Amino acid sequence: MKIDVSSDEKEKSGMKILVENTEQKEYIGWWVYGEGQHIFKDEQTLEEYDMEFPNENMEELIELYLAVCEMEYFPMECKMTGHLKKELVEKQTTLIVSDFEILYIQGCGE
Repeated sequence: MKIDVSSDEKEKSGMKILVENTEQKEYIGWWVYGEGQHIFKDEQTLEEYDMEFPNENMEELIELYLAVCEMEYFPMECKMTGHLKKELVEKQTTLIVSDFEILYIQGCGE
């Protein structure tokens, strides 16, 4: 587990508190990309997380998503391996993805 407390003049509160459990887990759910934002909806909890892919080239990742789904905002069922990072002040959780597998593309029937 990693905890980071830092000040940022740009934020209203002046403080940012991050809690990050770096233990890798598998998450199954839907990856949705649109307008520059990657979102993951967890199948088990139905919670939504922002996503970060530190090991991937983001331009290539967007090209992959659009090649598979053919449009933005089209859910792609995936198994993501990674960990969660929680920003406590803004109540925002981010899934840090180390690896992923595409399981099913909605509407394709395959």
